[in-house]
Amino acid sequence: MDWRVFAREMASMARDLLAQDSVEATLGQITRAAVELVSGCDAAGVLLLRGETVESLAPTHDLVVESDRLQERLGEGPCFDAARTSTGERVYRIGDLTTERSRWPAYASRAEDLGIGSMMGFLLYTEDEDLGALNLYSHRPGSFSEDSETAGWLLASHAAVAFSSARNHAQLEQAIATRHVIGEAMGILMGSHRLTEEQAFDVLRRFSQEHNIKLREVARRVCEHGGLS
Repeated sequence: MDWRVFAREMASMARDLLAQDSVEATLGQITRAAVELVSGCDAAGVLLLRGETVESLAPTHDLVVESDRLQERLGEGPCFDAARTSTGERVYRIGDLTTERSRWPAYASRAEDLGIGSMMGFLLYTEDEDLGALNLYSHRPGSFSEDSETAGWLLASHAAVAFSSARNHAQLEQAIATRHVIGEAMGILMGSHRLTEEQAFDVLRRFSQEHNIKLREVARRVCEHGGLS
């Protein structure tokens, strides 16, 4: 691998990641970069594990989704383990999936049927949060070398920071939008029922608690219908 060329590509990718306007776009840029920059990579995707439920994000090929669903259904597999941060490895590289049948007996044989020869994955994490796993696939056994692993690890390190930043930005935008709709709903209640700001908020809060509905949904109902009835 020409590391000078790789370094230039990584610098360009880092700028592109910061320029994305959504979490989805950021992840798409990450997985496309993996296929383009990591030698031997035919497909890539990000797997998020919520409890025992798997979510496939930004897959570059159908086999990524099929592999993720298979691991969810079986409850085993390398991507599944990598995202399970309390017990999973930070990095894994499987040169030949057929040799891993003792480790993942149900998954390995079925993954071979999907056309997966070798795999590699990296936990996407920052200092204070785990984010899932970036998983790379090849149709051929023995496709991923030590250089491939180093390149993938560098990519995953940049990707984790960009992913975290994009997600935090999306959460901030959602919080601002929520605050806006709650303020609008309070204004409606204050005008129609001659309530103070504190009383209007208390009405929204009590309705939310009594009906087990999120506060922003209660506020949206007031904005859409002019009240809670």
